[in-house]
Amino acid sequence: MRPLLSLLLLLVGFTAAVAQSQVRGVVVDSATRKPLMEATVSLLSARDSSVVTFMITNGDGAFAFSKVAVGTYRILISYVGYRSQSKRISVTADKPTLDAGTFELTAQAVNLNEVIVKQEGPPITIKQDTVEFNAGSFKTQPNAMVENMLKKLPGVEVDRDGTIKAQGQEVKKVLVDGKPFFGDDPKMATRNLPADIIDKIQLYDQQSDQAQFTGIDDGDRNKTINLVTKKNKRKGYFGQQSIGAGPNETSDAIRYGARLNLNRFNGEQQISLVGQANNVNSQGFTGQSIFGGGAGLGANFGGGGIIVAGGRVGRSGGGFGGSSNAITRTLAGGLNYRDAWGKKADLSASYFLNDLNTITDQQSRRQYALPDTSYQVNQNSTSRNQTTSHRFNMRFTYRLDSMTTLRIEPGFTVQNSSFQSINQSRTLTSDAIGTGGPLDSTNLINTSNTRYNSTGNGISGNNNALLMRKFNRKGRTLSLNWNMAVNNQNTDGINQSTNAFFGETGGRNQNINQRNEQSRRSVTNTVNLAYTEPLSLSKSLEFHYNYSLNRNTSDRTVNNYDESTGTYTVFNPALSNNFVNTYQANRLGSTLQTKRLKYTYAVGFDVQQANLRSNNQTTDTELRKSFTNVLPNAMVTYTFSKSRTLRFMYRSRTNAPSVSQLQPVPDNTNPLNIRLGNPNLKQEFTHTVSLNYNNFQQTTFRSVFAMLNASQTNNKIVNATSFNNQGAQTTQPVNTNGYYNMNAFLALGRRIQPLKANVNLTSNVNFNRGVSLVNNQTNRSQHWTLSQGARINSNFDEKLEFGLSGNMSYQTALYSLQSSQNTEFFNKSLSGDLYYQLPFRLVFTTDITYNNYSGKSAGSVQNFALWNVALTRQFFKNKQGELRLQVYDLLNQNRSINRNVTETYTEETTSRVLNRYFMLSFTYNLRRFGSGPQGRSNRQERGQYDPQRGMPRPGRRN
Repeated sequence: MRPLLSLLLLLVGFTAAVAQSQVRGVVVDSATRKPLMEATVSLLSARDSSVVTFMITNGDGAFAFSKVAVGTYRILISYVGYRSQSKRISVTADKPTLDAGTFELTAQAVNLNEVIVKQEGPPITIKQDTVEFNAGSFKTQPNAMVENMLKKLPGVEVDRDGTIKAQGQEVKKVLVDGKPFFGDDPKMATRNLPADIIDKIQLYDQQSDQAQFTGIDDGDRNKTINLVTKKNKRKGYFGQQSIGAGPNETSDAIRYGARLNLNRFNGEQQISLVGQANNVNSQGFTGQSIFGGGAGLGANFGGGGIIVAGGRVGRSGGGFGGSSNAITRTLAGGLNYRDAWGKKADLSASYFLNDLNTITDQQSRRQYALPDTSYQVNQNSTSRNQTTSHRFNMRFTYRLDSMTTLRIEPGFTVQNSSFQSINQSRTLTSDAIGTGGPLDSTNLINTSNTRYNSTGNGISGNNNALLMRKFNRKGRTLSLNWNMAVNNQNTDGINQSTNAFFGETGGRNQNINQRNEQSRRSVTNTVNLAYTEPLSLSKSLEFHYNYSLNRNTSDRTVNNYDESTGTYTVFNPALSNNFVNTYQANRLGSTLQTKRLKYTYAVGFDVQQANLRSNNQTTDTELRKSFTNVLPNAMVTYTFSKSRTLRFMYRSRTNAPSVSQLQPVPDNTNPLNIRLGNPNLKQEFTHTVSLNYNNFQQTTFRSVFAMLNASQTNNKIVNATSFNNQGAQTTQPVNTNGYYNMNAFLALGRRIQPLKANVNLTSNVNFNRGVSLVNNQTNRSQHWTLSQGARINSNFDEKLEFGLSGNMSYQTALYSLQSSQNTEFFNKSLSGDLYYQLPFRLVFTTDITYNNYSGKSAGSVQNFALWNVALTRQFFKNKQGELRLQVYDLLNQNRSINRNVTETYTEETTSRVLNRYFMLSFTYNLRRFGSGPQGRSNRQERGQYDPQRGMPRPGRRN
């Protein structure tokens, strides 16, 4: 606790450490002497031209920087259509105010055949709802990847596993020059593209393609980053290749890693080839499974807890090691292609293959809250999962004429997997309600030893087709969107289990030896038709109709083992079933939207009629249900200024139960937790309210990002769990009311110029109120999670970079059935990283993370540290070669702890993870760009066309 408080006090102290001098001046047109309003004024360090702060001029063309530290600076003035101008100034302690004078800007001459602008651009530009960062203002070390640059941006956080959060929300898409890069996987771009080819980073909430076309916000938004490449880097070859190996202290296995990254850009044409092979949990992509948890159908441990595991050494992207609660061997490769086929067509396509072998070794302790007793389940599990996936994505846009566009986006994944697991569990009970009582062998009520093996194959695919038509009247549009999704899965498993049950009336043994074969088919078709009609310059009315049809089939066959023949031929009708579920919905509605200079609001409602039909073909029974709902929606966006916005949104939606929740057949893959479907389930109805506030002060680099999200669900689908007196449980989904969820997020950031550092403080509050059934009694649960984090990230100079962060989280669970099971968890962590260039082209890098766990279920306080160290020697003229010696987990303390809180239990899981290993690796960074207009030096870039102003906007000079 004390180290975290010290860190927070240190960051607050840094925030207050700013000098008191003021720098002011005026910007005018050199010919007319009229003031230039909204000219960008940047204050740069004279030593390395790094950005100190910036602002725009007022209506009189004046600017004033306050609290400027003593030192030497450059003032850079830039304005669209004018030549940039800079002046060197010195701030001293004896001058509280420094007048930089009048800057007279000269109009920029334009060659209509080719526009060439040689000037610097501002570090941050805000255009409506888009925040644009000038990459040259956020310097990275040589050979760094885009991920390292993102860590330096205000309001952006990157986790150890590569997950990106911006303004408190996870980034779902990362585009390259506005187009997909290996589909929608964000990590493919951030971990495989070098930072030095990026010119600008644009951050915004991307609407659906249909909403972007109609101009009517449908509430479907994804936090998106667009990486705009430099003009002079769009013709040539670049990439990164590395190979390394070394000993592992805890086993005989050799740890290895190899990486291939080759890109060829030629104007609009982009071709990228990636490949990797390693056994150190390093993945440059996001793993995806179409089996919803893998082909293995054995017991798993739920999600939503706090996980702390390994890290990765190095900032260049060539380091090995990663974050995981398992040990994974990765073989992967892929190809991405993008080009413009004439003036009418654009194509982006990618293929990606990955082969993963994952070994998981876990120990868990799960505590159930029951009406009259308490159960604790201790389990040891070991599993191996082998998965091979082929993934294909494409985006094809064709402009039939100047008013009509067709866009087709097909994609599919083919996957094969095998799964083997061994689970050993012991269930204990205590009747000492209120104290918890001792949990030892005298309370043992059952044991289980289960071996499960399965193989699976499946194919999933989707196709989205969008036809967009404009009319002569501005704002009048017609669009038709059709989406089809298919998911077919086949699994074949062998379940062998030996179970012993103990009780007052004596014990019994149970032996299970079965083969289960399951086939699932799902086809979903959705059609959305939208027509927009402008009512005035500011008002638009949209009419829309939506039709959706979802058909799911699940066929499960279970056969018992026949000892006389040695085969699985004895049919088990109680566990076998063929089930078909169909959900059909028609929705009709309208939305009225008003757009003004300062605000935008939209109100609307839909009427939806849905039919649910469940057909149990095994028992020849059918269940039909109909639902009629009114779905209102509203949205208000208010723009206080270019850098300050407030958005309110209300949405309502329905959610139909899945076929696995409906199918009324027991699943005894885990004999102590039988799962059973419920064909009488109703659809869920959810109300969601969200509030977002963004404020970025350009002059001080101060940022405030706040978010509040609350939802309430009627007929929430939850689990009803019943236990017998021998500890075995049966779980079945049911509908309940009383579910609420609330999440609040606040991020405060600012720039500390003396340290050339960005400081971010993040606060998160999550509240969940749920209702479940335990032994036919209502159990109301409340879960709170409170967390506070602080981070400072500095690019101090060309030789030194460092980062320091801390986080403290508090988690509590309250249960109405048995207050003795109420629990709380604490987790505190501190981490730091350092990059330092030594003489003789040597580079020292290190990162360390210290974790402290405490809480009721932990038994005792747990502390451990993960420390990684690397020493790199750079070679060749431009430091393109790197020979690196690194040590992962130097202290050999790494571990993984996962804490889960649900409506009926709390759980703590520890997992086997990577421990200390050494690796020697060599990395070569290819940089070969062409000459000509697109191959100029970094100091000369072509102007970029700005559609808002209809004229070239300034480039920049490094």
